Amino acid sequence: MNQSLIFGFNLLYAYGNEWYKRTFRNLYDSSAREGRFHIVVHMDCKTQEDEKMAVVNELIKEENGTLSFGNFELATKTKLDGFEFQGDKYKIKTFKEITKLEKNGSFVYESVPGTVVHGFRADDKLVEFEVEGTEDSQITLELEAGQEYVTVIDGNSAGSVKTNLGGKLNLSVELNPGQVSQIKIEKI
Repeated sequence: MNQSLIFGFNLLYAYGNEWYKRTFRNLYDSSAREGRFHIVVHMDCKTQEDEKMAVVNELIKEENGTLSFGNFELATKTKLDGFEFQGDKYKIKTFKEITKLEKNGSFVYESVPGTVVHGFRADDKLVEFEVEGTEDSQITLELEAGQEYVTVIDGNSAGSVKTNLGGKLNLSVELNPGQVSQIKIEKI
């Protein structure tokens, strides 16, 4: 009988003005039959800047079949209209105070304050994306009206919620500079 036990921990420490993140993963694999033991250590060193997602300087772009949009570093509201993606036209408005996305004239996404979104994909049953911002953000999505959805933030269920008659779903995401949160919203 094989048993595997995985130990993982993150160690964050400062050296001068640079922050380094080290991830150590110890894998202890034992086989009772053969009496063998293996320890594997995996180390990945990244600066905090490496962890930070890039703002979308083009305001909106296609990446690997998904949308990326937003730039919370802009001081003034900037817009781009008519971006074509998979046969639809998108409009983006973004700056430090708000990021808003529309598809064919209809509301899709809004965050207050502004955020950066990568890997945004949506269909009838699922919406997924990664989001980054400088502080906690209130995110609103337009989904199917009167339906119940399960919200998962960074792998943890935030519970289920029913959209209102306009199809709006609101969620709060705790964000810090350099932190990326993964959002998944699935129709029940």
